[in-house]
Amino acid sequence: MLICGASFAGLAVARELAGSGAGVLVVDRYGIGERPTSACGIPTDWLRALGLIEIELQRFGELVVHTPGGTTVLDLPYTFSTFNYDEMCELLWRGCDATFETATVIGRGTEEDGADLTVETDRGPISAPLVVDALGWRRILATDEGFQPLDAPLTRALEVHPPGRGDDLEVWVDRRYVPAGYGWSFPAGDELRIGVCSYDPRSQVREGTDLLAADLGRERVRYQGNWIPHELRSTADGGVFFVGDSAGQCLPLTAEGIRTALYYGVALGRELRAVVKGRRSRDKAAEGYARLHESHKKGFGLLLFVQRLIPRIPQRMLAPLFRIYKNQFLVNLTFNAYLRVAPPDFVGGGSADDEDGAGEQQRDADQALGGERDLIEAEQA
Repeated sequence: MLICGASFAGLAVARELAGSGAGVLVVDRYGIGERPTSACGIPTDWLRALGLIEIELQRFGELVVHTPGGTTVLDLPYTFSTFNYDEMCELLWRGCDATFETATVIGRGTEEDGADLTVETDRGPISAPLVVDALGWRRILATDEGFQPLDAPLTRALEVHPPGRGDDLEVWVDRRYVPAGYGWSFPAGDELRIGVCSYDPRSQVREGTDLLAADLGRERVRYQGNWIPHELRSTADGGVFFVGDSAGQCLPLTAEGIRTALYYGVALGRELRAVVKGRRSRDKAAEGYARLHESHKKGFGLLLFVQRLIPRIPQRMLAPLFRIYKNQFLVNLTFNAYLRVAPPDFVGGGSADDEDGAGEQQRDADQALGGERDLIEAEQA
């Protein structure tokens, strides 16, 4: 089996295959844990579910929202934690029994009917009966031509990592920094992760990031940026499975992608484990994985609707609306539904090849529909 991409999604797939007897090769152009592109925040329960709570840097039970008209503090129904990218990747890799090689994936190779899939890399072709593309939004192994950033459903993000400490998880919904998007400051031990994202890929974010850092009195150092997909895409194409950013599995509105990469990585890993064990065909695995993916489509769609709505709200209305939203019932309703889009208890649900775990992904699909109903109720409240 070949997994292309050694970030959260690819490593989650490989980790789920440990002990299955599969010969798993993971390739990436960078070493494991290199080149972080995220502020690295996640619901604390996800770290617990993965057995990775030791990498937690800070924990937050409130979200501080700044708008031009004031500041609102939301009391969250669960906590979020920050961590270091390299530490999570390294611990995920320790749970794998795969082989890793540094190689740049170029695209699909030529294949004969009935033969293994072939992937072209800068180190030569690699063939395998099962191939996973966890390389990111470009979907390098797709059969279509893909899309270019400025014409794509992508969120553009940039952040700086100055030294410093803080106690609050903060976001800014303020058009001084970005016309459509938000800014953030995530404390992480001895550094702050300060950045801006734009829902419009044509909108530059360097100026807004620098301005937010300057307003906070912080150095503009150690830049890192990324393109973040905010629309779901197909989970299989030409026999290749797609997971994480390559399947568009980042949450609109918040641009949260780590939790969903892990969630769908675990789900795909379970399906492929069943294939390796001979309990499921590749086609059936693709169907099961796609069913789970599609079960969250309404939730993703509602978040995308709110993402498009917020930039259209007059700035003077933002503070009053957030003061209304501060109602604990609304906060609990929406944040709990938001968590159920990729719930941490899914990690302990068992493998797809286990008798007790065979229906876990369908049960989670049913749970997803319940979460979407809660989001819709909140929208109507």
